[in-house]
Amino acid sequence: MSLIIRHCDKPPQTPYHPPVVAAADADPAAAQALARRLGVELCQTTPATGLYLWLDASGLALCQAGRPPMSMRADFISGAQGYRAAHHGHHREAIARACGIRRGHRPWIVDATAGLGRDAFVLATAGAPVTLLERSAVVHALLVDGLQRATTGGAADRTARMDCRHADATEWLAQDVGDESPAVIYLDPMYSGRRRAAAGKELALLQALLMPATDESVLLERARVAAMDRVVVKRHRHARPLDDQTPDYHLPGRSTRFDVYRTRKD
Repeated sequence: MSLIIRHCDKPPQTPYHPPVVAAADADPAAAQALARRLGVELCQTTPATGLYLWLDASGLALCQAGRPPMSMRADFISGAQGYRAAHHGHHREAIARACGIRRGHRPWIVDATAGLGRDAFVLATAGAPVTLLERSAVVHALLVDGLQRATTGGAADRTARMDCRHADATEWLAQDVGDESPAVIYLDPMYSGRRRAAAGKELALLQALLMPATDESVLLERARVAAMDRVVVKRHRHARPLDDQTPDYHLPGRSTRFDVYRTRKD
């Protein structure tokens, strides 16, 4: 297989589904179930060009045939994400502080643009229960596969706090959930600008799969109505606020910042 590229910013969404290719060591029943769920062809050989989902004994990957070949999978316990989980003080990370996590206070957080779950895993590691919403069935399948591998790989205490759902965030947030509304809604819309080479390659791979996203202004509006305490939006450090809505405050980092919109309703 080709180079595995790990994580990126959240991609835009569309219902395009590439075919599933099952390796010789893949579970046939799992491969058939995945292809049936996505409504795509199940193949035994890789295509000469284009995108495909590769399923083998190690899990599920999104791949691009041709030159250069590329592949990516959700991975929480090895690579950069595994190092981050093992060595960082998660209560001190900017994302945790922006979401109001502190010792003795771990609010229910909805990651409305879950993607491959990188930030949600950090929040769950910091002790917060996190509901992950992912609109793309393909990205959701990659996310579920990554969480399953993390569970069996020693991170069950963290993945137990992660509830992954295949759902459109704007529709989910519009539901009347009454007293069960989340305290925090986290948004990580895709932004343009310079990025690390690996992230850029992964983003290009996902852009070949996905098209423009749900109107971000609608998503922010619904999030501000639904969140009981705050909405947190991840932005490039020099980007304008989402939908030009000025936050109550922000926490800056070297390349990103977290804009915080207070919505206190109690």
